[in-house]
Amino acid sequence: MAVFSQTFRRAGHSPTLFAAFLYFSFSCCIWVLNGALAPFISEAYALTPAQKGLMLSIPILAGALMRFPLGVLSQYIGRKNATLVEMGLIAVAMLYGYFMVDSFDDLLAMGVLLGIAGASFGVALSLGSGWYPPQYKGLAMGLVGAGNVGTAVSVLVAPPLAQWLGWQAVYAVAAGAILIPMLVMIFIAKEPPDVDAHASLREHVACLFEKDGWAFSLIYGVTFGGFIGLITFLPTYYYDQFGVSKVQAGQLTMLAAFMGAAVRVIGGWLSDRWGGVNTLTVVLVVVAIGLCLVGLAEGSLVLTTLLLITCFAALGAGNGALFQLVPLRWPAATAVAGSMIGEIGALGGGLVPNLMGLSKQYLGTYLWGFVVFGVLSLLMLGVMRVMQIRWTRTWAERGGRARVQPTSGGAAQGRAYEAR
Repeated sequence: MAVFSQTFRRAGHSPTLFAAFLYFSFSCCIWVLNGALAPFISEAYALTPAQKGLMLSIPILAGALMRFPLGVLSQYIGRKNATLVEMGLIAVAMLYGYFMVDSFDDLLAMGVLLGIAGASFGVALSLGSGWYPPQYKGLAMGLVGAGNVGTAVSVLVAPPLAQWLGWQAVYAVAAGAILIPMLVMIFIAKEPPDVDAHASLREHVACLFEKDGWAFSLIYGVTFGGFIGLITFLPTYYYDQFGVSKVQAGQLTMLAAFMGAAVRVIGGWLSDRWGGVNTLTVVLVVVAIGLCLVGLAEGSLVLTTLLLITCFAALGAGNGALFQLVPLRWPAATAVAGSMIGEIGALGGGLVPNLMGLSKQYLGTYLWGFVVFGVLSLLMLGVMRVMQIRWTRTWAERGGRARVQPTSGGAAQGRAYEAR
């Protein structure tokens, strides 16, 4: 392992990898800020369950939609410069939250501005992995992707700060905190030499004209969409359902969020050995059963927390597993395919808070929100199991493992398959 680590470090530029990880971590932290502060905000404005769901879904949807424009910007000014522009905009958005939010409508506008932070995914992964050769890009992307742990930091740190300073003051703290990754990016990161990022609009959306592209996007809508949607919603769920304090609601959410972020790398590692399709099969079954049980366990805080930790471990592993399959399916266009799949898939996160809010407001319980998302997991499992019959005949081994063959032959086959 030590030899491998030294080889990996020599293969790329570790300072840029660290800067990309830190940038993505802080961005994730700020992206879910309204979710972490939701018990305070809901109390301040006496929001209905449906209003809570709408407020929590907007940052997720806005972040997903902003990923593509940020990716295009990075092609013109460079990935490092694009991250600096984005972080500058995040600081301005946080100051807007501190000085200007006085009503529910202002909160919705603030949700759109929080989406700026959610746009960081594609540029962060491209920047961090751009220095590494193909055999190490997956690991590099996994390490940057572990910046999802920022969501756990947000739900852990924001509630105590809100209790101490007031919830709007947390936006001001975030405006100052974003200076940390900005300075790190300025002084230690270097623009990668690869040219993968320079892709046309047609190349960016090409995978969405294929059945595989939509299958991957919909599955990612369950795994990553479920991950980010539940993190945003859970502080509200714990506070409303179990009557815990606002700070305790964040702490309980952190347990699940940290598990999901940490297991993402393990999911990629396991998929390399066992196969991404096999891993995703287990993931989707666990998520479907686990979420339904969470809804049924609404009277037990301990059981709910244990089930959610299990669900988040599965969701994190699923995120890693799906991105193990992307470079196998699109070997010559991994970055652009992954970016578009990440954008479309992230939209699934907006479903979760809305489903929960509507279920509570009109049916009197959160149960059916959990059940609906569990059913979606099973539907995606069915889609994948049908599609994988062709996958294992064309570009993957049984179970979704990488095919072992000469490099030139493998590349030729990948190009030929993409041309069809």
